[in-house]
Amino acid sequence: MADEELILIRHAHAEAESASGRDIDRPLSALGRSQAAAGSAWLAGHGIGGARVLCSPALRTRQTLEALRRELPGLEVIEEAGIYEATPGELITIIESHRPAPRILLVGHNPGLESLVGLLADGRSTDGRGMPTGAIARLSIPAARALEPGAAGVVEFWWP
Repeated sequence: MADEELILIRHAHAEAESASGRDIDRPLSALGRSQAAAGSAWLAGHGIGGARVLCSPALRTRQTLEALRRELPGLEVIEEAGIYEATPGELITIIESHRPAPRILLVGHNPGLESLVGLLADGRSTDGRGMPTGAIARLSIPAARALEPGAAGVVEFWWP
């Protein structure tokens, strides 16, 4: 059985505030729109398509996803409310509920994403490698293996 692919995408740069005053409503900035377009082009250049996408309900993640949808064919999008402000353990539970799948993209937030990369790759969530806005971590997981500390390998890491 082939390995599964997990691609973690941190939302692109967002405005410091929203019109509503709520964090969840912060839109992408001009820089963020350009980061999202660059990340989408990078993924398209690597043949990423035909994936299940799990997206936080935050405006900035949905706008990052819009850029992906313009470049990548065959995305099955599922909004997952639990991604917003999730811990690495909560993210694992969400991802596991959508497996098995050949490829899952998750569009979310820090500090959860960078901690998740460290946990899955190195077995520790305390030594975050850093995941700037718009960053993409591409991981490989042996098929049928549970998501647990040290279960994945980082294939590529990209940031705008």
